[in-house]
Amino acid sequence: MTTTDLVVDAVYAGGSSGHTGDDPMSKIIKGIGNQGGFRYAGSPALGTVKLAVLYTSGGEVDWPDYLDVETGTFTYYGDNRRPGQSLHETPRSGNILLRDAFAASHGTPADRSKVPPFFLFEKAAARGRSVLFRGLLAPGGPNLTSDDELAAIWRATDGRRFQNYRARFTVLEVDRVPRAWIQHLLNGGDPLDGECPDAWRTWTESRVYRPLLAPSTTVVRSKADQLPGDAVGKAMLQEIRDYFRGREHDFELCAVAIWRLMAPSTGAVDVTRPSRDGGRDAVGTYLLGPAANRIAVDFALEAKCYGPDNSVGVREVSRLISRLRHRNFGVLVTTSFLNKQVQDEIQEDGHPIALVCGRDIVEVLRQHGRTTADSVRQWLTQSFPQP
Repeated sequence: MTTTDLVVDAVYAGGSSGHTGDDPMSKIIKGIGNQGGFRYAGSPALGTVKLAVLYTSGGEVDWPDYLDVETGTFTYYGDNRRPGQSLHETPRSGNILLRDAFAASHGTPADRSKVPPFFLFEKAAARGRSVLFRGLLAPGGPNLTSDDELAAIWRATDGRRFQNYRARFTVLEVDRVPRAWIQHLLNGGDPLDGECPDAWRTWTESRVYRPLLAPSTTVVRSKADQLPGDAVGKAMLQEIRDYFRGREHDFELCAVAIWRLMAPSTGAVDVTRPSRDGGRDAVGTYLLGPAANRIAVDFALEAKCYGPDNSVGVREVSRLISRLRHRNFGVLVTTSFLNKQVQDEIQEDGHPIALVCGRDIVEVLRQHGRTTADSVRQWLTQSFPQP
């Protein structure tokens, strides 16, 4: 492993003996250790980090690291994950590394040359401790403000509050990281020499991001893919169903709030009165352009607060499609899933409808700090008080 290049989305096998020696990371990149989310060569406290590895298991529901492969944006949470210490007093000094790297990223080319290349790995689905290489990261992104790039966010555990970082990186357009460059970095060489990838050189010299964009192919999601697979996620979704039980039509306001979390540029939204078939719609605008001269794109939204065994079918979606004549796109939000026939029809006919299923709801709530059933219940009671 110490002689091979790093190939995007290649799996690097680990052991299955049940101890830390199974971890392949220290064999892939020597000298970085085999524990923790932050692994690096050098010292964050001294500012001598030569390269850094970010490792994510993908299983921390309280800290939902997330890679958007279509935009190349990766969201990662720092290592201050429990109360009792300040933001930068973590044992691995990972938050110090984030603070300094993001600060330097906004400086001169000389400042950015001191930012260590970040390599992203995640736990592979295979047995044991195999890992998947996800790409070369640069701090920040082409469409992010500095506040969006690195933010100190508050969390609470057992009533005790603390701060941690939420950091956003860009996966650069590099399909293969040369082993020669990795070794050059470990030897303390200039990051722009030694077979440096062009995308990293461009970012260092001009802070121009060349993200690795991977538009999704046409995918029809199964029921299992549309519903949360873990017990906590199922409980979170059930909290929403239970809260609106017997008054499912009131779920529309919640659906609008969920859509806002996914699409922050959503403007004014009005929920209409109940229709003859018992449904209620929302109509709204999505804002594009600079604040002083925005344009508003109209959309229609329909919400279905269904149980996990009740799918959204053709009838429900046809109702939304019929309302798109004077709107630019549609949004359907459901606490359940959409059957295959509906997905096939929308894709084949090219209907501009965003489909939001139960798993999507859970994921976006987690990304915004609602990671337990209790926190979802609190959000519901505060945001949508019962009449």
